[in-house]
Amino acid sequence: MTTLFFGQSNNYKTVADVFQNDYNSGKYEAIYNSFSSEMKEALPLEDTKQFLSGLKLQVGKIEAKEFINYQETYAVYKTKFERAVFAVNISLDGQNKINGLFVKPYEESKVEVNTKTVNALHDFPKNVSEAIFSNTKDFPNNTQVSIAFIENGKTQFYGIIKQNDTVKSNKNQNKVFEIGSITKVFTATVLASLVEDKKINLNDNINSYFSFPFKGNVKLSFQSLANHTSGLPRLPDNLDLSNEINPYKSYGKKEIEDYLKNNLKLKSNPKYEYSNLGAGLVGYTLELSQKTSFQQLLQKRIFDKYKMKNSYTSSKNLKDKLISGLNADGENVSNWDFDVLFGGGGILSTTEDLAKFVDAQFNIKNTDLTLTRKPTFTINDKMKIGLGWHILKNKNDSEFLWHNGGTGGYSSSLAFNAENRNAVIVLSNVSAFNPKMENIDKLCFDLMNIAIKN
Repeated sequence: MTTLFFGQSNNYKTVADVFQNDYNSGKYEAIYNSFSSEMKEALPLEDTKQFLSGLKLQVGKIEAKEFINYQETYAVYKTKFERAVFAVNISLDGQNKINGLFVKPYEESKVEVNTKTVNALHDFPKNVSEAIFSNTKDFPNNTQVSIAFIENGKTQFYGIIKQNDTVKSNKNQNKVFEIGSITKVFTATVLASLVEDKKINLNDNINSYFSFPFKGNVKLSFQSLANHTSGLPRLPDNLDLSNEINPYKSYGKKEIEDYLKNNLKLKSNPKYEYSNLGAGLVGYTLELSQKTSFQQLLQKRIFDKYKMKNSYTSSKNLKDKLISGLNADGENVSNWDFDVLFGGGGILSTTEDLAKFVDAQFNIKNTDLTLTRKPTFTINDKMKIGLGWHILKNKNDSEFLWHNGGTGGYSSSLAFNAENRNAVIVLSNVSAFNPKMENIDKLCFDLMNIAIKN
C-alpha cells in the first residue's frame, strides 16, 4: 500500500471536523447527507445510523483526532474515542463528498510496540508457549487468559497472567470471565432442547407469544432469529446509549415491546445480518413461552444438565472467583448487566465449565446439541451458520464450529471439531475495545491448528 507523506489538506480537515461534530451530536443523517451518491448506495441511511450509533455505544464520543498520513485515496486520522483509539479513514470525491469511510483499531508503528515483554511460559509445550506469548505479549499488565486445549477428546488447561511485563503461567481454569456473545450458542441450545422436547417448532413465529401485533405485521421465526437471517439490525434503535459503561442494563420489557410495536423494520431479502437484538429476542420469547425466566431455563437445561457448577447469569456475589475486566488501557471496568437482551451476551463462565459443554458436543447421541450444529443458512463459500454456531472451513476445507464474544472488559473465542474431538476455548479480561483484541481469535485459531496437526 502506497503511503503519501503530504500534510492534511483544508478540504479533508473541514470534512473531518464536521464529521466529528455531527457524530458527537448524534446527527447521523447529516453525516449520511455528506456522502457521495455511490456511498449512499453502498451504505443506506438506516445502515449508516446503525453503524454510527453502534460505534458510539461501543467506544463513546470522539475526544480528539490527529491526522497521520494519506494511504492511497484515504486520509487516516488517529482518533481518540472515550474508550478506545481507532483509525478513522476518510476518502473524498471531487465534490468533497465522502466516498469512503472505514474505522478500525489504531495500531502504532512497529517501532513503538513494546518489545520488553518476557516469555516465562517455560512449563508449556514450546509450540503452545510461542502461540500464547505471541498473541498476548502486547496486552496490558494484569491481563489474564484462560485456555482449554482439547486434543482427541483429552483436555489440558493453560492459564497466563501478564505482570511486570512478563507473561507467566497462572492456574485460572476455575476463574470466572464474562463470555459475551458466546452466550448466543447457549441461547440457541435452550431453543434446540425445547424443540427436541416438542414444546416449540423452529419455524414457529414468535408473534403468538406477544399480546400485540408487531409493526407492519412483521413475522419473526425462532430459526431466523437464531441464525441471524431475520433482517433485524444489530441493535434496537431505542437502546439508550447514555449508560455507555453498562449499555444493556436498562433495556427491559417496556423497551423491547415498544420497539416491536413502533420501531420494528426489517431489511429486505433474507441474508445473514448479525444481530444482538435477534438473539436477545429469542431468549425473551422462550421465557414467555415457558412462563419462567430465561436464566432459570439456562440453569435447568444447560448448567445443571452438563454439571457446569461455575457458570452464572449475574456477576454479583462471585467475589474472588471473578476476574476483573480491563478496559483498553488496562484499568478495571464494571461488569455488564443484561435485562431482556440477556440471551445475546449475559453469561459468565470458566474454561473448565465450557470444556464440559464442548465435551458434550462430542456425544453424537445428544440430539439437542446436534440440532444446533446443523447448517441452516449458507453465508459464503467458507461460512455457514447453524443455530448460534458459525460453521467455518479452514485452509484444508475441514469444518469446525466457532463463536466469539466481547464486552467492555472481556474477550473470548471458542472453536471445535466434533468429529475429531478437537477444541480450543479462550477466555480473557481483554476488552473488546482493545486495539489488539483480534489476537484472542487468532490465539484460538493458532492453537486449533496445533491440535489438528498433532
